[in-house]
Amino acid sequence: MEQKTKINAEDGKQELVITREFDLPLELLFKAHVEPDIIEQWMSTPHSPTKVLKLESKKHGSYQFETIDAKGNKYGFNGVIHEFIPNRKITRTFEMENTPFGVQLEFYEFEKLTDDTSKLNMHVIYESVSHRDQVLKLPFAQGINMAHNRIQEIVSKLK
Repeated sequence: MEQKTKINAEDGKQELVITREFDLPLELLFKAHVEPDIIEQWMSTPHSPTKVLKLESKKHGSYQFETIDAKGNKYGFNGVIHEFIPNRKITRTFEMENTPFGVQLEFYEFEKLTDDTSKLNMHVIYESVSHRDQVLKLPFAQGINMAHNRIQEIVSKLK
């Protein structure tokens, strides 16, 4: 199955550029990133439910999510929202608790392609090249592609 989410990782750089086109209007794609009930649906899997513990979708807001794996282990992730422009851009930090990866900086840009299609451009900056490379050794590409597929599937029902 083709990976619709494209990940560009240049050698020697501490960043990733991730792009994905969706058959969703821009407003619905953005909504999928700021509405707790929608986020819980697309971030959860049958064996790993995700809960939104806190989400302040605004400049200087913050968020805190928790996921539980199949063995019952809890993993938290959180961050601060630095820029919030509805239907255009979210700039935030992201930290996965109890991991060696540290805090990353994420720029989400939402782009209208047509009335019914849109594009998400993500620019992720890691603390170091080695941290970025460690993340790429995980099933990161498959996971983000699966999450984006779930956004498409779940949010298209809201049209």
